[in-house]
Amino acid sequence: MNYDFDEIINRQGTDSVKWDGIAGLWGRNDLTPMWVADMDFRTAPFVIDAIKKRLEHEVLGYTFACEDWYTAIISWVKARYNWDITREMLVFSPGIVRGLAFAIQCFSEKGDKILVMPPVYHPFFLVTQHNEREVVYSALTLKDGQYHIDFERLQADVQGCKILILSNPHNPGGRVWSKEELSRIADICAESGTIVISDEIHADLTLPSHQHIAYPTVSQKAKENSIVFMSPSKAFNMPGLASSYCIIENKELRDRYLAYTSASELNEGHIFAYLSVAAAYSHGTEWLDQVVSYIADNIDFTERYLASHIPNIKMIRPQASYLIFLDCRDLGLDQEYLNRLFVEDARLALNTGTTFGKEGEGFMRLNVACPRSILEQALQQLATAVSNR
Repeated sequence: MNYDFDEIINRQGTDSVKWDGIAGLWGRNDLTPMWVADMDFRTAPFVIDAIKKRLEHEVLGYTFACEDWYTAIISWVKARYNWDITREMLVFSPGIVRGLAFAIQCFSEKGDKILVMPPVYHPFFLVTQHNEREVVYSALTLKDGQYHIDFERLQADVQGCKILILSNPHNPGGRVWSKEELSRIADICAESGTIVISDEIHADLTLPSHQHIAYPTVSQKAKENSIVFMSPSKAFNMPGLASSYCIIENKELRDRYLAYTSASELNEGHIFAYLSVAAAYSHGTEWLDQVVSYIADNIDFTERYLASHIPNIKMIRPQASYLIFLDCRDLGLDQEYLNRLFVEDARLALNTGTTFGKEGEGFMRLNVACPRSILEQALQQLATAVSNR
């Protein structure tokens, strides 16, 4: 089956954070939203079909995890990441950020140090701060158009940290970490006694010629000292279902986490949470291949357009996901004026780079998971704005 990702779908009036939330944040509603990390394509049809079928039975009672939820996840991570797991290792989570908060509360105390590597997905440090832990920032290095880990700095910074939160693949830079890099993280954290929480929500959106490596698969040290969060929500465009899961191979860590979450029934999903995951992973290979191909073409289009029409804006080419970190430093604008350029002149709503830490100064994050015509129009508006400046 060929799926139509060129279709323009009006999402306004659906209480969409991405579309209907613009007025509250920017004080205007004439901006094209290219910020929140969800897609403007239809949610994968087999997910919708599974929900519709369940609704044919008109009793929406209490629900537990169906057997298909377990088997679909186990088969998916084996097929895509060559990772052998068992059902005992799986724990439901009502969203990855929530799960991250649970893990912080479970494995650390107020005042403990937690390490992040900026620029990075901002809930990593916001959730840490809101839970009254101390954030340790160990900045990545931008070199040859990609982010790299400064391992000498990481080894120094991680001392005394209870947890390291890893973005794998990286958001906002889109970097797919290599086995060697992940192994070095595992060695350093095993030595310092630091638990690694690996957010792998963008793994299924790894782009052609790259291969995602699930963190626990790189070594025994990684396997015994980590918690991995995954979800089909990004890849199949279903984040509103709040259906994620974590995989914990170490039984001691798993028992601690289960004891914490089950005490407040935080590890139980709603009626559509389990069947949607099962549907996505059981029927999603062809759809996912097509949407990833379309996203890759959008990334290619963006790169060509910037080079031809806005050469002062460069992009960090993502190796995974539909998010592009735009390097706007050659425009010579501070972040305030850069934001004005995008909002007031180009009429575009993007994530400002400093959202991801001070290392994002001079950058903007662009979401290209939209029909090509919308992307082209947005880039034209940006080109005009830069030209007029």
